[in-house]
Amino acid sequence: MASNEQKAQQLIAEAEKKLSASKGFFSSLFGGSAKVEDAVECYQRAANLFKMAKKWTEAGSAFCEAANLHAKAGSRHDAASNYVDAANAYKKADINEAVNCFLKAIEIYTDMGRFTMAAKHHQTIAELYETDAIDLERAVQHYEQAADYFRGEESNSSANKCLLKVAQYAAQLENYQKAIQIYEQVASSSLESSLLKYSAKEYLFRAALCHLCVDLLNAQHALERYTQMYPAFQDSREYKLLQTLMEHLEEQNVESFTEAVKDYDSISRLDQWYTTMLLRIKKQINESPDLR
Repeated sequence: MASNEQKAQQLIAEAEKKLSASKGFFSSLFGGSAKVEDAVECYQRAANLFKMAKKWTEAGSAFCEAANLHAKAGSRHDAASNYVDAANAYKKADINEAVNCFLKAIEIYTDMGRFTMAAKHHQTIAELYETDAIDLERAVQHYEQAADYFRGEESNSSANKCLLKVAQYAAQLENYQKAIQIYEQVASSSLESSLLKYSAKEYLFRAALCHLCVDLLNAQHALERYTQMYPAFQDSREYKLLQTLMEHLEEQNVESFTEAVKDYDSISRLDQWYTTMLLRIKKQINESPDLR
């Protein structure tokens, strides 16, 4: 019995044969389009067999061939779907090819006005750059584009989710002003919702830490603005930690700064992002002879 990979190869050969036959003069008059449709079906069946055989590159390539034929025939929705299928196969073997296929699908979806679909695929590309390719700058670009499309379709929750990723990585890349702007923007929009307003505390905390990475005085002014924007912020552990940290920065007291962070972490666990920002702030004590 032939393996799935062998069956797939046979279907690819059959598809190529049908395409060659469809190009002849008489075939173009009699049933050429039917042969192209048959070829598409062969490529799709082959792609699925390759997936079963875990031959991801070959599966991606077969889905791409089907997509290209759909695109030439003007079947845009089918073409986009097959490009996405190709991308999902390539994700397991070749990130660059996966991104290329997602971008082809996105181009079709935006041309069709399907911006929510385009946004979702930009988000998927961003996640690939975030976790597999480890290219944060490109991840930021695609999260921003996804947020823009989501916002245009009034999907504000999805837009904010992407924007928070942009802010997270912008801060890691030391683009603090961009991160601050986004955190403040999302905090402000959260305060307009009774369900989301409590999450504003986290975003203001993150924004304040970004300020502290740049300048103590600006951070103090920002904290004053944040308490006016959200009075309940003053009662939070985050606000009290910020006040304490700023005092120790002014005093240039590394030990007390470290102790305050440890105390907070023992109750509210700090993730890697917070740790990175706090270490950068702490480093200023040693590097700056006078922070005031």
